[in-house]
Amino acid sequence: MALEVDWFLRANPGITMIEALLPDSNGVLRGKWLPRDKLAKVYKGELKFPKTALSLDIWGRDVEELVFASGDEDGVCLPVEGSLLPTPWSPRGRHGQLMLTMFRPDGQPYLGDARQVLKQVVARYHAHGWRPVIAAELEFSLLRWDGRRPAHSERNPYRGEPIGGNLYGLDVLQQNHRMLEQIHRACEIQGLPFDGVVKESAPSQYEINMRHVDNPILAARQILMMKRAIKEIAKQHDFVASFMPKPFEDEAGNGLHVHCSVLDRDGQNIFDDGTERGTFELQSAIGGCLQHMPDSFAILAPSFNAYRRFQKGSHAPTTPNWGYENRTVAVRVPAGSNKARRFEHRVAGADANPYLVFAIILAAALDGIERGLPPGEPIAGDAYSQEGPALPLYMQEALRLFGESSFVSTALGPEMQRTFGLTKEQELAEFERHITSLEYHAYVERL
Repeated sequence: MALEVDWFLRANPGITMIEALLPDSNGVLRGKWLPRDKLAKVYKGELKFPKTALSLDIWGRDVEELVFASGDEDGVCLPVEGSLLPTPWSPRGRHGQLMLTMFRPDGQPYLGDARQVLKQVVARYHAHGWRPVIAAELEFSLLRWDGRRPAHSERNPYRGEPIGGNLYGLDVLQQNHRMLEQIHRACEIQGLPFDGVVKESAPSQYEINMRHVDNPILAARQILMMKRAIKEIAKQHDFVASFMPKPFEDEAGNGLHVHCSVLDRDGQNIFDDGTERGTFELQSAIGGCLQHMPDSFAILAPSFNAYRRFQKGSHAPTTPNWGYENRTVAVRVPAGSNKARRFEHRVAGADANPYLVFAIILAAALDGIERGLPPGEPIAGDAYSQEGPALPLYMQEALRLFGESSFVSTALGPEMQRTFGLTKEQELAEFERHITSLEYHAYVERL
């Protein structure tokens, strides 16, 4: 670690400030700025934050029950190896960034830290001699924002309103080429697996594709870093890049689609049997994902707004089902090379914490493999028109299932189950006590 600091400071003499970043359970980056001469102390374990810094609500407020229960004790924050990097969008390039992870004072991992939770899930795969391989598709909206209501970044010059989403439109990419090329360059500097960008189905909506990585812990960090790069660079072009799952009522929302395969000790994909059907392990992994999807839903849809994505025909699944080459289901098996046989988990919103998303998906898949859980028959055609058990499409129900789940307690640990649940209950309570403008419009004069 000392060599990493020495190399970085020598290679970047113009960097004066280090942004020390600690992702909370929402995936929001907390932390502090440190002058470069304090960097070595961080590597020696001298930087501390309250453990409750990882369980703030979406507005950055403490959850009082957690603060008082622990006395607001500190955790020790240590650097994540390989995360000390320049931030090319910073003023005159004078900032660097460093991702942190939290330990208890006795040196044990703090399991209220989503990264530490994912490490434990991945370790279970390693015990089998397996390596999970992850790739992601990350959607976001490029908006104008006046502080009250978002507006599309693209407009029809004759009516002032967008017409359609211009899906796969190259002209829109060309219009924003300076920003998109700057994002690509930032990804190159930070070693992020940028694999292309497309215009998505909703107006002002884009999707960043990320190359597959055989280290889910690294892949989760890369998603958080890429989201940060996109947001910061968009600001420089007078846009807001938002990963809000449903910014507009009548348009498709923003998702985080996760592709997963598993390699054995010889580098062979355990889901590949030489056919399009895939192995028993593939079927069982899907079975585990489907069985545990309702209990996992609070992780996959963590915000109050996230539940607005799940509507028929909105490119977000409403039942725990699966199928081959079918984008209307929750878990899809894409066509393509047998060697790349994998499943695509299509439920999570772009707002979800990638560490927790990967942890819950991988834990569910592994439980399915270990127990040989059948997935049922694959869906053909429009999954929205076919009957099936509903996912918990209200935050209250999702949190209840999450809090009562023995699977969640085993997969994520009781510490994360409790702290995440309390954090989200505080968020829900805040939304429930506010009266919306729609309620005033509907009721004040009519009742």
